[in-house]
Amino acid sequence: MVEAIVVGVSGVLAGLLLAAGIGQASFGSASFGASGATAAGWAATAAAVGLLIAAAAVLIPAWRDQRAVTVTAARRTLGRPRQVWWMRYGVDLWLLLGSALVFYLTSRSGYQLVLVPEGLPTLSVNYWAFAGPAMFWAGAALLSWRLTDLLLSRGRGVMARLSRPLAGSLSGTVAASMSRQRRMITRTVTLLALAIVFAASTSIFDATYRQQARVDALLTNGADVTVTESPGTLAPPPLAQAIARVPGVSTVEPLQHRFAYVGSDLQDLYGVRPATVTDATRLQDAYFAGGTARQLMSILARQPDAILVSQETVRDFQLNPGDLLRLRLQDGRTGKLVMVPFHYAGIAREFPTAPRDSFFVANAGYVAARTGNPSVGEFLVNTDGTSPPVVGARLRAALGPAAGITDIVTSRRVIASTLTAVDLSGLTKVELSFALALAISATALLLTLEFVERRRTFALARVLGAQPRQLGAFVWSEVLVTGAVGAVLGAAAGWILSQMLVKVLTGVFDPPPEHLAVPWAYLGVVAGLGALGLVIAALAAIRTARRPPLTVLREL
Repeated sequence: MVEAIVVGVSGVLAGLLLAAGIGQASFGSASFGASGATAAGWAATAAAVGLLIAAAAVLIPAWRDQRAVTVTAARRTLGRPRQVWWMRYGVDLWLLLGSALVFYLTSRSGYQLVLVPEGLPTLSVNYWAFAGPAMFWAGAALLSWRLTDLLLSRGRGVMARLSRPLAGSLSGTVAASMSRQRRMITRTVTLLALAIVFAASTSIFDATYRQQARVDALLTNGADVTVTESPGTLAPPPLAQAIARVPGVSTVEPLQHRFAYVGSDLQDLYGVRPATVTDATRLQDAYFAGGTARQLMSILARQPDAILVSQETVRDFQLNPGDLLRLRLQDGRTGKLVMVPFHYAGIAREFPTAPRDSFFVANAGYVAARTGNPSVGEFLVNTDGTSPPVVGARLRAALGPAAGITDIVTSRRVIASTLTAVDLSGLTKVELSFALALAISATALLLTLEFVERRRTFALARVLGAQPRQLGAFVWSEVLVTGAVGAVLGAAAGWILSQMLVKVLTGVFDPPPEHLAVPWAYLGVVAGLGALGLVIAALAAIRTARRPPLTVLREL
């Protein structure tokens, strides 16, 4: 009990100090809440949880061992471990089944944006949806334990073949030894797999989050910088050349913005250059239905009278692909409304700078020819790496106060329609740092402790005539099995958990992500540190095995 108290109190104090330091460095505040009472509550809760963990880690094993384990049994490292209770009842399979059921029920609708009467955007968050990923996390951990235990107990032939390049003629003996030691190996493999799951799921979700935050900002702003002409101003297309000469500007894409009547309904119409608009504003396939962004833009290029309409318009007018759609647009020469024929080619759910309700997307050349008005409403400007606010300031100085200029950095700060408006960079740094620490702990530390527990076995083997090279075969084979099995199980579970997290939050992203963003550099660092930890543990074990066996036995 004294040991548990010392461990618990020391860990609580160190943890609270470390949390305060991380909070100050990452978030600019060492407090744990918005008020003093909240901060005290969080600190007390964390301290209580830490003390409970210390008691569970120290007191429970000691109480169990003093009642059930003799000195002789404690010194024996070999034996046939009994199957743990949760494996007999299939707790891991039930958790995975429950996770699949909860995920299916909650991901069908996802999160939807809810507008309160005042028009302020809010989010309705169903926290029950996170029960699916949580149950999968626990189920995957237990399933990793089950599969590793099954491999080590029933797969001696497979392990013998895998270890033959390292162990040679001792491969059968090495496989038998790992089978006898499967409880310790299974523990290390499971924690290594969990570390990989945590690192992979956290980093992939964060990368996808940042990717969609930029996509969301691009959808609102249109490009790095957007120049919008004031209403009633006829901006000629050559103005793009003047904008392109501003330092820091990489490309300029003109975008027509008109108004068109379909029946009695007035909607926005955007005229685009199909050949260049896809890359200029990074159009997403999720913006459209009936084809990818490039496919639909190619239709607008081949068929100048083709038009993309909103889902609402398709439903109201019962449109089918190829149907004739007559719009009334203002003629640039007479100022009167003229009938312009279009043919329905696809659905535009979203479009950069467009409103969230009904609008049209058409070929700018065709619109200009039929209305006699080539003027441009907006210019989408991409920078050459220069900060968008800096380029925006230069454009204001060059174009004067008449033009409205917005940049993507400022737009992202004011976007409040989705959770992607929240900056998670500080929290992400903390999570990814802990993922690295967990990966190192699960490899180097646990494997080293496992080898330390077996110093007596190695010493007895040396007394019986085993050479250091032969003991090295045992060590390296075990390292290979631990690393390979942990990596495979962790990577598979991490990928599935990442898919679940992004799918659960699909309704938060506007538009939904087309694919997961995988931070290969970070995952490579995690893999490298994990492999380095395994190698360090193996070298430490081999170094210990080279010590005189009688000296080791005397110390034990």
